[in-house]
Amino acid sequence: MRLHVGCAMWTHAAWQDRQPVAGQKLRSYAQWCNAVEGNTTFYATPQRRTVAAWAEQIGPDFRFVVKLPKTVTHEHRLAGVDQQMRTYLDAIEPLGPSAHALWVQLPGSFGPTDLGALAVFLRRLPKSYRSAVEVRHPAFFENSSAARQLESVLARVDAEWIPFDTTILFDGPSTSPAEYEARSKKPRLPRRMRALTEFPIVRYHGRDASQRTIEGWQPWLDTVAEWLREGRSPTVFIHTPDNASSLDLARRFYDEARGRLPQLEPLPEPQPTEPMTLF
Repeated sequence: MRLHVGCAMWTHAAWQDRQPVAGQKLRSYAQWCNAVEGNTTFYATPQRRTVAAWAEQIGPDFRFVVKLPKTVTHEHRLAGVDQQMRTYLDAIEPLGPSAHALWVQLPGSFGPTDLGALAVFLRRLPKSYRSAVEVRHPAFFENSSAARQLESVLARVDAEWIPFDTTILFDGPSTSPAEYEARSKKPRLPRRMRALTEFPIVRYHGRDASQRTIEGWQPWLDTVAEWLREGRSPTVFIHTPDNASSLDLARRFYDEARGRLPQLEPLPEPQPTEPMTLF
């Protein structure tokens, strides 16, 4: 029974006291959470040596969910991207099995009529990588036929459908500039809570107020607990508008899951970052 939790990034200005060593931010982060979203790979494919340095800072149980480059998903919409994908896959190879899933985040304009391109693309991915797809076109959430078509495409290659739950973010008016900005950028779609594979992945977006974030994830606690009882191994990522509190909240989610399933092993306690003194 294994649950992984994490954040949208592994370094943040608000976490400086927990990440005092330059060049070792990921090592420090990995003492708090056992998974991370690899969002940086969306904007640019990193150098292989950079990824090798990441791999040296994490343990064997750590999970990277690495996002495909936007040139592949948004600019070329999965077509004619063989060279870009070869470069990308070569770059992330040093992660080895810690590359938990290739995250195919598709633009909101990528709809049911584009599923043929998705099917071809997923079939061409190396079988050594698990794949997970995030869609944002409303039809996949509002039209049961479109949802079944997408699930059929994913099932053929044992790929997961990643939900991004922003329902609590849009529940009521914004209370800060950070919430206002988040609402301007994040999709507003119905909550989806169905796993297709042994390894479901959830992205959950909360609010500035930690209590509202915690209230909003209660349905996910029920679902995640049921997945674990079924023998699945989920990964849950916690977002907030400015993400300053997401590190602590991710651990809080894990602890609340353990409250329902005591057989879950606790997360390790982070090592202290303050130098030890005699007095």
